[in-house]
Amino acid sequence: MPNFIFGPVRSRRFGLSLGVDLSPDKKQCNFDCLYCELKGAKTTDNIQNPPAVYEIIDALKASLAKFPNIDVITITANGEPTLYPHLKELVYEINRLKNGKKLLILSNAACIYDKKVQNALLDIDIVKLSLDSVTPKIFKKLNRPHKSVYLEQIMEGLKEFAQIFKNELVFEILVVENFNDTRDEFIALNQIISEISPSRVDISTIDRPSAYRVNAVSFETLEILSREIRGVPVMIAKREEFARSVLSLSENEIIQLLKMRPQSEDDIKNMLDEKSKKLLQNLLKVGKIELINAAGINFYKLL
Repeated sequence: MPNFIFGPVRSRRFGLSLGVDLSPDKKQCNFDCLYCELKGAKTTDNIQNPPAVYEIIDALKASLAKFPNIDVITITANGEPTLYPHLKELVYEINRLKNGKKLLILSNAACIYDKKVQNALLDIDIVKLSLDSVTPKIFKKLNRPHKSVYLEQIMEGLKEFAQIFKNELVFEILVVENFNDTRDEFIALNQIISEISPSRVDISTIDRPSAYRVNAVSFETLEILSREIRGVPVMIAKREEFARSVLSLSENEIIQLLKMRPQSEDDIKNMLDEKSKKLLQNLLKVGKIELINAAGINFYKLL
């Protein structure tokens, strides 16, 4: 029997996650990204022999009985989950049995322009969409999309979906050396992000063996590029593994820092000295800043 359910796995960004794989037998995706951890495969615009909803739900029920204390149920695939033809029905059935847990989907956003896909995603608690590049040439080289996928459609679909989606929308930018690792690319990304205003932006790089010979960038590069993303909470993956300078800031400097964009609890923990942390807590106490939750991560935000 196919393994529709995997985990639980610990996700630093979303908590303890139980995965739902809609293509457990082989990779079926409309992207063939250079950095994909799965073996390269010909792109497709559909999932062949999709599993029945009842099969997935039966397997999920058994796993939830075994692992009742998870934080999120994550819809994913060996490929792209929005290609699954019964996604709306599956989301409905999972919502009936999730019992207070969050429902998350990990998507490459290639189908986000499709009204049917948009409608299926509306009842998901957290929608995480990849957005590696908004430059057509880089997009084609890095994400290697199916011939049916156009970047212009994705951009318009993202804007449309953001207008109707009421839950938490997260973008992920995966940075690859010599592809999307430039300031100009991040300035262009920020323009789109500022129009859409997602709940959070995650920035990461390659941390596992990839399908093709491409390289990660340094954490310092991620930090520098992240400064171009303004006004929304930003999470840099695996921040705790890197040494960084400790800053001593005044109240006014902390306010200016938060004015640029919200800072996560990890940002504050790793970046500020003890005196600065006390000043930040005082700003929180007197109501000049607030602590918000963006898709499971706490951020300090200027009021």
